[in-house]
Amino acid sequence: MLLLDKVVVVSGVGPGLGRAIAVRCAKAGADVVLAARTAARLDEVAREIVQLGRRAVAVPTDITDDTSAARLAETALDTFGHVDTLVNNAFAIPSLTNLLDADLDAVRAGLDTNVLAALRLTRLFAPALAEHRGSVVMINSAVLRHSRRPFGAYKMAKASLLALAQSLATELGPRGVRVNSVAPGYIWAESLRQYFAYLAKKRGVPPQQVYDETAATIDLRALPEPDEVADAVVFLASGLARAVTGQCLDVNGGEYHH
Repeated sequence: MLLLDKVVVVSGVGPGLGRAIAVRCAKAGADVVLAARTAARLDEVAREIVQLGRRAVAVPTDITDDTSAARLAETALDTFGHVDTLVNNAFAIPSLTNLLDADLDAVRAGLDTNVLAALRLTRLFAPALAEHRGSVVMINSAVLRHSRRPFGAYKMAKASLLALAQSLATELGPRGVRVNSVAPGYIWAESLRQYFAYLAKKRGVPPQQVYDETAATIDLRALPEPDEVADAVVFLASGLARAVTGQCLDVNGGEYHH
């Protein structure tokens, strides 16, 4: 119970990693504030957390909007009285095209969701986090570790998010708040399963063959699952990481070494 009686706010709660982070935090003893645009998805995860014996509040939120984000912070504090960890998990992948051809409005939109929204939420929760010597965890990506086409705009956003996390670690450290990042590689969840099935159909091979070929490039020969990435978030939010700040923990099964 590494997070016993802590309150964790998770943005970008969906059926994959967002849900896993929320549920693993609850299993570690936390009460959870769930934020995303889709209310039905939030309610489903909230019910799952309640069944685990923890409290959950679902707050439909547009994190790119000042008023909506402020409502999230107010609801979290009104409901639980304190917040110990903010997990900035929400993200958007900009158009996958070469940077020389990318629409600049699409690039700006990616920065708004991936970076500025995380800054917005961190600013809103900073006073509450400082009261309890809390923490912030930014969900980044293995795109930090390569420059493959056509991920240029996405790498720009995630590299900016890493710089944001490191700068916030320096600014918030004197107030007792730790700021770290988790960078997943492949995440073996529904969206990736569907993509591998598409690739398999296109090639006329079984989906398992696509998985095996991909896993063969990874040291542990397996693609990380959502719970495995979420456990890294739990660690960084817990007292076990009380002297860890400004760091980025890669969770990729050894696909990249950093």
